[in-house]
Amino acid sequence: MSSGAEVIVAGAGALGLSVALELADAGCRVSVWDPTDAPNASAVAAGMLAPVFEAGLDGESAGDLDLLLAARNLWPALAARADVAIDRSGTAAVGSEAWLATVQAGLGRLGLRGADLPRAMLEDLAPGIAPGLRAVLVREDWRLEPGVALAALRRAAEAAGVVFRREAVRRRGEADWLVIATGAGQDLAGVAPELAVLSPIKGQILRFPGRAGGRFSLRGEGAYAVPGRDGLAIGATMEPGVSDTEIVPACLEPLAKAGARLFPDLDGAAFTPAAGVRAATPDRLPMVGPSETPGVILAVGARRNGWLLAPLVAKVVAACVTGRDPGPYARRFDPGRFGPGRLGAGRAT
Repeated sequence: MSSGAEVIVAGAGALGLSVALELADAGCRVSVWDPTDAPNASAVAAGMLAPVFEAGLDGESAGDLDLLLAARNLWPALAARADVAIDRSGTAAVGSEAWLATVQAGLGRLGLRGADLPRAMLEDLAPGIAPGLRAVLVREDWRLEPGVALAALRRAAEAAGVVFRREAVRRRGEADWLVIATGAGQDLAGVAPELAVLSPIKGQILRFPGRAGGRFSLRGEGAYAVPGRDGLAIGATMEPGVSDTEIVPACLEPLAKAGARLFPDLDGAAFTPAAGVRAATPDRLPMVGPSETPGVILAVGARRNGWLLAPLVAKVVAACVTGRDPGPYARRFDPGRFGPGRLGAGRAT
């Protein structure tokens, strides 16, 4: 391996693995530390790379469409590098005529318009879809298989010389840099006080084994439906402030009902639940860049867009480590944007 900077990456989710691979390709000596092989939020996610519907259906993200599209546009190169398959079939909003009108209005405010799908085509692409529903297709939104992608990124990182250690990081130690990509975890708050601004968001998801769900992802009223190799995924709850991964049946019931409104044959069908915890910042964009603590870089707080933003986050982190221009989006990711009054005084390295 090259004799470049020695970098410890804390966290082996989508952000941590993408960062590790990018740093290894830049000639750094990289080790990834993660204390457990238990599923993290990246593994539990549905794997949507959805800049358009993220911005179009979530009004607070509308101003970030350029950034989200830029991140998505980096995915083909990362996918080729790590042998990750990307499904570019698109994503369809599915619902009543009235709801689809609000979807088209949201897309219109972004200067976009979805394609109205004939009912016969919708039935062909999503067999079993509920009667009376219509669809608007957006080709710009893609998806991947999270578990498969995590394994592929790890293989690529290992082939590039990255070392993996199944233990927690406590401090930077003798390394040149510590990159914190630990999601909502606060174990390193004494090292990087910026982590204090993060808040957890628990998400529960249902998977229906053996249920295909069609050939593209669907966004419905109250739920999404994403086909995958482990079955059709229906998700997801958004539980702000909750940091456990306990399965709560009371939260799953409305999710199951929302799925059945899309596919009536799901009513009463057996499913497998899963839960993960994401990290969110006050403005919904991640913190990516140098901490106030020397030698520490943050890559946290991507909320539900960890997979989408992973290649862009990796580019910004690698630029910080190697002294290159971090690009036009680094300022919007700046960990210092929430102000020194929010940060503590701890600086353990």
